[in-house]
Amino acid sequence: MDINYELYKVFYNVAKCLSFSEAAEALFISQSAVSQSIKTLEKRLNQKLFIRSTKRVSLTKEGELLLKHIEPAINLITRGENQLCADPKVGVQLRIGSTDTICRYYLVSYLNNFHKKYPNIHIKVSNGTSIQCAKMLERNEVDVIVTNSPNSALNDLMNIIPLMDFNDVFIVKKDSLSQYDHPITLQQLQKHPILMLEKRATTSKFLHNLFLENSLDLVPAIEIASNDLLIDLARIGLGIAFVPDFCIKDMDDLAIIDTVQEIPKRKLVAAYNLDIPLSDGAKYFIDSLTKDLS
Repeated sequence: MDINYELYKVFYNVAKCLSFSEAAEALFISQSAVSQSIKTLEKRLNQKLFIRSTKRVSLTKEGELLLKHIEPAINLITRGENQLCADPKVGVQLRIGSTDTICRYYLVSYLNNFHKKYPNIHIKVSNGTSIQCAKMLERNEVDVIVTNSPNSALNDLMNIIPLMDFNDVFIVKKDSLSQYDHPITLQQLQKHPILMLEKRATTSKFLHNLFLENSLDLVPAIEIASNDLLIDLARIGLGIAFVPDFCIKDMDDLAIIDTVQEIPKRKLVAAYNLDIPLSDGAKYFIDSLTKDLS
């Protein structure tokens, strides 16, 4: 099927904006040209791609399927164009996807070393949950991700490199320790306010699954998007926070609660797409993450 790339480019922009007028502005063409391009593409594919309304549009199931395949291709082409057109004095980008917590407590030193090695390469870090980062990699929006594992969004088309094991722990304000001075069961934990990440985070899914495996229902008292804030809330006595151990730097006024049930270890992993060549900078960055592994 011989379809002009420009038609797919118009489709991609409309699908991202869900607006013909905003897509027209982004592409520097008229709204009527956008509309005609979409009609032509729909006719060529013999599929309806958008549901039109007066102000916004939405994707049909066929449109969503097409976007899933078009988006990685558009991003890959854009990446290639940027690398070809990059000023050698400025360099190209290193695009990294990771969570806020991993960036702050694990990646900063590696980013510092990379910048010293390649000062002309611009580092772009995109933050999201571990699942969102894997989706960004799947769409070719980033070159490499560093995330938590298990992660349901990682797939067989990615090279996944284990970096380190870590433990998730329950922490509480130290002056509350008297009631937690011995290992307690998850069922006992249910009776206390649990502070945890919001449901879309892999850490949250991990804890919910842990409770389900023990035939328990977890109803958290607080769900938020930041491990740092969870630690702060535990520190002022609002409840028991569930966080990765590597993000706790000051335990002076906090204590770890031991549990009867063993909490499985998790991993930090790096991942990149197997079928997309890495730049020299991306290879160096990945090598720097793995050089201390035995």
